[in-house]
Amino acid sequence: MIPAGKSLRVAAYCRVSTDRDDQANSFESQQRYFREYIARQPGWELAGIFADEGLSGTSTKKRLAFQRMIACARARMLDLIVTKEISRFARNTLDSIRYTRELLSAGVGVFFQNDNINTFDEDSELRLTIMSGIAQDELRKLSSRVKFGHQQAIKNNVVLGNSRIFGYRKDIKRLVIDETEAPMVSE
Repeated sequence: MIPAGKSLRVAAYCRVSTDRDDQANSFESQQRYFREYIARQPGWELAGIFADEGLSGTSTKKRLAFQRMIACARARMLDLIVTKEISRFARNTLDSIRYTRELLSAGVGVFFQNDNINTFDEDSELRLTIMSGIAQDELRKLSSRVKFGHQQAIKNNVVLGNSRIFGYRKDIKRLVIDETEAPMVSE
């Protein structure tokens, strides 16, 4: 695979699905972690950190850092990509399989650290398919729970999310008219 005496060019892929403050801390922590992790591995050379912030893992189309990483792999600039887990890489089973196959055909492996799957291993595709399916189903369940929660809130006249609507104020989970701002809205 890699000639003796040559370093393995390793990139990390990080992604958080929201840009909330707690996620932003996780985003920075992931990048710092992978820089340090790659630096500690003998024979590994950091080839880049590719990071998408505030983007869903259900599709790769809008994830520009992911697309740049794939382009670098196609250009044979990488030997290995490390990522925290399958759901950070892709939450769509077809994307997971398609991209890992494409990367392998370019000589680039993917190591999913928390799932302990390295696509250079013989049984990796079977394990990846199973774990990707679980990640995809978990996303479906989460979406269903969120929709149910929103429906219940609507049914109970509860305001969720940003309640800063000009002309109104939030009072015990409900919007009420803000008499000081109302005249400007009604004009």
